[in-house]
Amino acid sequence: MLSSYILRLWPDMVCKSVNSVDRSSSGSDTDRFKEDEVPSLVELRPVTRDDVKRLGDWLDDLEVSDAWFGRYTYGDAAHLGYEPKDMIDATEDQWNEVFHDPHHEPHRDIFSIYTLSGDHIGEGQLSIDEALGDAQISVLIGKKELWHHGYGTSSVIAMLEHIFEHLRLHRAWVDVPEYNTSARTMFEHIGFRHEGTLRQSRPHDGARHNSVILGMLANEYASAFPNGTLSHVTSWDAPRV
Repeated sequence: MLSSYILRLWPDMVCKSVNSVDRSSSGSDTDRFKEDEVPSLVELRPVTRDDVKRLGDWLDDLEVSDAWFGRYTYGDAAHLGYEPKDMIDATEDQWNEVFHDPHHEPHRDIFSIYTLSGDHIGEGQLSIDEALGDAQISVLIGKKELWHHGYGTSSVIAMLEHIFEHLRLHRAWVDVPEYNTSARTMFEHIGFRHEGTLRQSRPHDGARHNSVILGMLANEYASAFPNGTLSHVTSWDAPRV
């Protein structure tokens, strides 16, 4: 489980630029990064009670909650898998059911995103469907002052490594509302491809909006990142065989 290890992106590993994408004119090849450029580095850590308190505070900000899963009709910020403020005083059993239960359906790997200097800045989740061999990625950088500084990109790259190199899954995908154009651009620059559109699937500002499904296959990941492992793993479950 993700709670049992930390992923760290190191500057001596090959990380690719999200600003220099060589797009095939035919569209037949995965978007390739052309230059070696290290994005802002991150650690993916086990979630703590202090983390969920900060997450709840971030989601009180309308702009932050809109960048995550929006708000319920009764006004509270929506969150996937658990309610952050409810977990602050959760019992050990309740906590373990959310963050450490390998039999929970859907199975989620949930982790906190930290800078290398030890600053908690967000949360990432994988919703894993082992039968289909895929995982849905969700990433939130809760500190708005750090938006557009590469932290989301680094987090997604680390999760892709986990999906394809550790879990040995076939496909990674995201569901991005059409109004979050910066998120779509980020995923496409990493190498995700448009797979479909969900019509009027997202309520936002009193209207219904489409969302797009973007995906990456295992062979596309291998093509986009031919040098293999991008991060140093300090503690790791045994890879699947």
